[in-house]
Amino acid sequence: MSESLAGKRFLIGYALSPQKINTFMKDSLVIHARDRGVDLIPIDLDKPLIEQGPFDCVIHKLYDTQWRKQLEEFSLQSPTTLIIDPVNAVEKLQNRVSMLEFVNELKIENLETPLQIFVSDDSSESLQDAMTREGLKFPLIAKPLIADGAANSHQMSLILNQNGLTKLNPPIVLQEFVNHGGVIFKVYVAGDHVKCVKRKSLTDISEEKLNTSTSENYQVSNFSAQNKSDHENFAELIEAAEMPPLSFVNEVANRMRDALKLHLFNFDMLRDSRIETRYLIIDVNYFPGYAKMPEFETVLTDFFIDIAHQKRSRESGNSDQIENKNKEADSNRNNL
Repeated sequence: MSESLAGKRFLIGYALSPQKINTFMKDSLVIHARDRGVDLIPIDLDKPLIEQGPFDCVIHKLYDTQWRKQLEEFSLQSPTTLIIDPVNAVEKLQNRVSMLEFVNELKIENLETPLQIFVSDDSSESLQDAMTREGLKFPLIAKPLIADGAANSHQMSLILNQNGLTKLNPPIVLQEFVNHGGVIFKVYVAGDHVKCVKRKSLTDISEEKLNTSTSENYQVSNFSAQNKSDHENFAELIEAAEMPPLSFVNEVANRMRDALKLHLFNFDMLRDSRIETRYLIIDVNYFPGYAKMPEFETVLTDFFIDIAHQKRSRESGNSDQIENKNKEADSNRNNL
């Protein structure tokens, strides 16, 4: 745990949707941060941002063009205020095609992304052609192209056969389903702080189940609920699942943070049931549901204090440079 801040309090303005405020800005977080020298201050979205503050830092998860314009104007007026995170960096994670493209470029051993195709045409024949070209086979996961935090951006379907393709609503991404033992690893990143947790996921789909299924597709949440009966105790399955090596998780998180140039995100990672050293990242989310993470109040407050120290260190360095330049100027004048 980082120490509490000494001296001047660190003021963080937050601009979030009402739903995000309810799920993230818990009293426990606000109080914990306040006790350690950090004040979390709501930004009034009905007033211009440039008329609010002062803030040492602004955290946000809004996507409309008006908010982006306000951030740009505010940054010009208050250049020393940290914006977490820059809008152009956040935009990379709003598209489910671009959000995974960079992962393979990291070239981390044993880390991959699933095969996937972007579908803009609702013709089932063209879908099958595209699947054949990319080597995609059933089962598949159909995901909305846009991942902007809206409720429908999380509506995903499990596609079991050809007929299921006719019921899709493009634009979507079709992603290969990889059997992974019914366990997903959610890795939360907040600056230098990384935490990996295990969560239940879709159960494995055998060839027999695939070939004998009479259904064409399922909503992912419904399929997961129906198949809990496949295990006498789903909690025991989660408990028994071995965590990925900590060094591997940290390397992936740190490399992704540097590549994305983001402070606040998480990623969903699977371990291939067939090859236990093979991991796949299937989704990346900006400013995720941190409250679902154990001890999230401590992790987030540690992160806030880290950025406070970084900001003050830079400001102190700038002040020293200005003071040295002034001394040098005075010395030059005295020597004239």
